[in-house]
Amino acid sequence: MANSEYTAENITVLKGLEGVRKRPGMYIGATDVSGLHHLIWEVVDNGVDEFLAGEADQIDIIINKDGSITIKDDGRGIPVDIHPTEKVSALQLAAATLHAGGKFDNDSYKVSGGLHGVGLSVVNALSKWAKIQVFQDGKEYIQEYKTGIPEYKVKEVGKSKERGTWVTFQPDKTIFDTVEFTSKMILPRLRQHAYLNGGLTFNFEDQRPDSKMFYTFRFDGGIKSYLKHLNENLKPIQDKIFYAKEELDQVEVEVALQFTNDLQHRELFFGNNIQNKEGGTHAAGFRAALTKTINDYHQENSIEKEKGIKLTGDDVKEGLTAVVSVKVLDPIFENNAKTKLINKEVTPITRKIVGDSLKTFLDENPRDAKNISGRAIIASRARAAAKAAREAVVRKGALDGGGLPGKLADCLERDPAKSEIYIVEGDSAGGSAKSGRDRRTQAIFPLRGKPINSEKYRLDRVLSNTEIVDLIKALGIGVGETMDITKLKYHKVILMADADVDGAHINTLMLTLFFRHLRPVVDGGYLYIAQPPLYKLTFGVNDWIWVQDDTELQQVLKERKGKTPKTSRFKGLGEMDAEELWATTMNPETRILKRVTVQDTEEADRMFDTLMGEEVAPRKRYIQTHSQEAELDI
Repeated sequence: MANSEYTAENITVLKGLEGVRKRPGMYIGATDVSGLHHLIWEVVDNGVDEFLAGEADQIDIIINKDGSITIKDDGRGIPVDIHPTEKVSALQLAAATLHAGGKFDNDSYKVSGGLHGVGLSVVNALSKWAKIQVFQDGKEYIQEYKTGIPEYKVKEVGKSKERGTWVTFQPDKTIFDTVEFTSKMILPRLRQHAYLNGGLTFNFEDQRPDSKMFYTFRFDGGIKSYLKHLNENLKPIQDKIFYAKEELDQVEVEVALQFTNDLQHRELFFGNNIQNKEGGTHAAGFRAALTKTINDYHQENSIEKEKGIKLTGDDVKEGLTAVVSVKVLDPIFENNAKTKLINKEVTPITRKIVGDSLKTFLDENPRDAKNISGRAIIASRARAAAKAAREAVVRKGALDGGGLPGKLADCLERDPAKSEIYIVEGDSAGGSAKSGRDRRTQAIFPLRGKPINSEKYRLDRVLSNTEIVDLIKALGIGVGETMDITKLKYHKVILMADADVDGAHINTLMLTLFFRHLRPVVDGGYLYIAQPPLYKLTFGVNDWIWVQDDTELQQVLKERKGKTPKTSRFKGLGEMDAEELWATTMNPETRILKRVTVQDTEEADRMFDTLMGEEVAPRKRYIQTHSQEAELDI
């Protein structure tokens, strides 16, 4: 054992904001593109809090020409006077000191999303430089910073008619994987903020030369407008949207819901304007109220032979779209990402408000009530059929691990972390893949024909498809209520289809299956799409190159100017022999795999509805809108 001393000299003290720069993940979750954009929301949330306090009505987000970003609100402005005990400007405390802010003072903010006092200071610490301008009482004040350290004391720079706080910052590229902001990650979140805060205007402007744009979001209808947006491509089965907003014991609960003819359900939960993707106490209260109230209505109003049906939570939420927003004085979240609200008092309050209001709604709207109750009864019967289908499959040995499908060519490795399975389109490609693979770690599952469209059918119908049942059996995780992602046999599940229209369609059908019925495979980061090359360019006997697409083809031809290669275009995996398939698509040293992730669950849900759902009109509109972006496969 090493004989080293451990004394006070070994204790490192990180002063000021050094700890944030040393361990940024503790404060923003990650230093990838999501962490980069998290900086925006830390500042935007301050403006939203000003709106909730009745002091602001507009927030501007501007990506500047140099790639920095400016966020403005027209609120009261961060105080600039000298703090009575700290003896420095309150602005400097808020911008350069952890756990300092107005969110701890209930007199300043009745409701706030961030009570930890770290937002602005963390943004400042993780920026190469930052500048904060405050406009108060007809005057402008300013302070600038380098990596979170003030360049000078807060100073008054002149008179101004503006009001509020302007924060400009340039993220530090030594901290983040990328410092390039993207509108695709900003606009959906701004739209959501505008829905949740009816009457608040959000302006977004990108001033960069290659991506100039301007958007304004404002929805006076609040979450009712949000609900209409979510159901835009769906067919409602109730004429009137249910809406309730009430405050009880200093907890405000706002709910909007509507049932559609869709097989999926959509529930969005927010605590103090922050989306809680894992739900929490407000979700528990809402679901309990929904199940009990619809069950009570069903028992009181159904015909005699249907009264014996006891509706479950799964029954009553099929086809449901709901937005639930609660506001509490002191929100408590399970983690720094705030994905789950855990204030215990919220559950009974939400349950009472939703239960009482929904009962009144059903009594006053008998036609809607009948449609909702009838829909739940149909879902209950379908659930029983799905359960029977699962049990039938298990009895046949399809999901219980009692045997693998004959079409599966399994690998020798038994450690899931080292194993991968290729789901391959067609028998010929499957044969090449089986011959060319690394048998130690790579399993092959050939798909015969096009799989069932999982968007249009309930689970019982999906399980009537032999291909799907065999695939679930191969993965080893089960399906529906019995699914257990810890039993996944392969930590790389790779979709490998032809680089043509039919291949794209098969990949889309498989992505629909995984998104709707095998979602933990996606959420766990286990699903990938292989990228087979489109061309092989041969310049000589031992001089050839694989080319991924037309863009890369033009680049290669430009680089090798004066040389005319023999060009082979692969429209199908079956055209490649085993060696070619291994070299281009399966060799871990040279292949390209794209991991399937869901950055925006709401948008992904809408896209599957549009492209794969029952309604034709939204799909037609989408195709007409994006037809110019399509590439012909000739």
